[in-house]
Amino acid sequence: MTYNEDMTSAKWKVDIIGQAKKSPKILPKNAAASFVLLFKELELLGPYRSDWPNYTKMKGRIEEYHCHIEKGHPTYVACWRIIDKKQRTMEVYYAGTHEKAPY
Repeated sequence: MTYNEDMTSAKWKVDIIGQAKKSPKILPKNAAASFVLLFKELELLGPYRSDWPNYTKMKGRIEEYHCHIEKGHPTYVACWRIIDKKQRTMEVYYAGTHEKAPY
């Protein structure tokens, strides 16, 4: 198996927990669509999404990340954490306004 085959065949299990479960109901249409796209990328490509705006590892937190899913006023963000690298599991725990983000 080549490196590329390994990367494409090993999907990540991504759970949506907490506040993020409400996101389809509370996010505006464009932000909700971006959230779905991010979710699919997390499943297929993993937690390191440097191609998303303002993607960063959260300061002082182990394996927690965030990015902007919709710019503007307000700006909408998503936050996720790696649970187990070997088992390829992570969870998205927040999707909402930047002002209310848990960081």
